Amino acid sequence: MKKTLEILNKLKKKGLIEDYAIAGGIAAMFYTEPVFTYDLDVFVIIKHEPQAKIISLASIYDYLKNKGYPWKGEHIVIEGMPVQFIPAGSALEQDAVDNAKGITYSGIRTKIPSAEHLIAIAMKAGRRKDFEKVGRLLEQAKIDNNKLEKILKEHKLWGKMKEWKEKLK
Repeated sequence: MKKTLEILNKLKKKGLIEDYAIAGGIAAMFYTEPVFTYDLDVFVIIKHEPQAKIISLASIYDYLKNKGYPWKGEHIVIEGMPVQFIPAGSALEQDAVDNAKGITYSGIRTKIPSAEHLIAIAMKAGRRKDFEKVGRLLEQAKIDNNKLEKILKEHKLWGKMKEWKEKLK
């Protein structure tokens, strides 16, 4: 993953992305015990016209393809790691990237969203594996409950969280 992070930082340095944060299962593993995950999800912020309905990732993909990185389904394989670029298109995802904390992984600087943002993103996605991630994060990560409540309410996910907790009883 170290080399993959180096490439992500190079994309930022070249201006192909404004900012990014690791997301998904790999980001959650910085807060919980490891679980199997196939790929590296990356939220990216890309310059685009504010009124644009579609955010194009073509410049990223063209650059990586020209560097010899192959496609595999919806992923581009960077240094052996399948990577899925996800435009931070919603206010929640934008907030998660903007407020992500800088960390060092194998000597490489990168960013991950807070555990509270990861919970909110998983609640929004709403798949079974996402709810399992929420459970792991609530159980294993140090959660600031006030921050979590603020994020969930701001992004209209508080009710969904309350419903999910009720189902667990």
